[in-house]
Amino acid sequence: MISRVDNITPELLRWALDRARLSVIDLRKRFPRLDKWLRGEVKPTFKQLEAFAKATRVPIGYLFLPRPPLETVPIPDLRTIPDREIGEPSPDLLDTIYLCQQRQEWYRDYARKAGEPKRTFVGSVETTNAVEDTAREMRHALSFDLDERAEIGTWTEALRRFLDQADALGVLVMVSGVVGSNNRRKLNPKEFRGFALADDLAPLVFVNGADTKAAQMFTLAHEMAHLWLGQSALSDLEPVTAPLHQVEKWCNRVAAELLVPLSVIRKEYRQTADLREELNRLARRFKVSTLVVLRRIYDLKALTRDEFRDAYEQELKRLRDMRRGDGGDFYLTQAARAGKRFARALVVTAFEGQTSFTEAFRLLGVRKVETLRRFGAELGVGV
Repeated sequence: MISRVDNITPELLRWALDRARLSVIDLRKRFPRLDKWLRGEVKPTFKQLEAFAKATRVPIGYLFLPRPPLETVPIPDLRTIPDREIGEPSPDLLDTIYLCQQRQEWYRDYARKAGEPKRTFVGSVETTNAVEDTAREMRHALSFDLDERAEIGTWTEALRRFLDQADALGVLVMVSGVVGSNNRRKLNPKEFRGFALADDLAPLVFVNGADTKAAQMFTLAHEMAHLWLGQSALSDLEPVTAPLHQVEKWCNRVAAELLVPLSVIRKEYRQTADLREELNRLARRFKVSTLVVLRRIYDLKALTRDEFRDAYEQELKRLRDMRRGDGGDFYLTQAARAGKRFARALVVTAFEGQTSFTEAFRLLGVRKVETLRRFGAELGVGV
């Protein structure tokens, strides 16, 4: 006789489907009796329930609860875009935050044991601080030299340089378009663009790599501003956004000022020139995306709000058409996903015996010792 799980309610099964953004049609082939489960006519076996939990990305224990749990984002959620409902966080978003929190916890313990200094820039300012002064402090701390950036070949190379500068400052910078290393679980930039996990030993910034590289640069600058405030936050902002939350408004202004100082672009912008030519010229000059340049031209009051939005949408479409996937070299991709600072420390401690290989595999998303060894070699770590 087949043993079935009696204390599972159809309500929890429907909740799991909704939570995973799945429909009955999506899973009917895999679970032929799903309709009957949802009507309460038949109960699944435990093995079937395990498979269902895996397919819907829900902890199996949740399915035994008397009613669906209320899941919330575990950090301040500042995604406050007008005329848009935030809704329940997706499993992909939640699992990404949880993974980054685990990585941060591991690195905090590592940094404490290694005697790393506290990152004094974390929490060093408040929203009452002048935007220009804060951006100037950040630029100095990051060695973010405008003249040096002007010599870099492209703004995508400048983005890589920006990531390295944040890493060198002590920030765990992670850029990924998927959950962990699971290429089948792609992140949705419409749900979130990035988040910051403030900590004076292990400050962390996550940038949604599924977004355009143009947007990633602004997201990185925005989340770095959150670290300067010492505030963890989940964000979905971009240069065109007019946030309602005071903190997000301040961070957006700081991000724009960090990338393109208003005093400099005021001198360089030629208002009588063709807008397209100016976007390209100034993007090359500051090594930022044309989206950021558009925002700064708008800040100069050289464009109306409607003109700005129209131009922004056109430019965004052009950049999205140019976007490439998150493929390429596995080790380079994985280094970006986990962050170089974090990955280097984890690989070294694994081969020194301070961290178990099982833990290293879980946090880095690899499965073999040899893969871990090659990963370390790509990061310049001899193991």
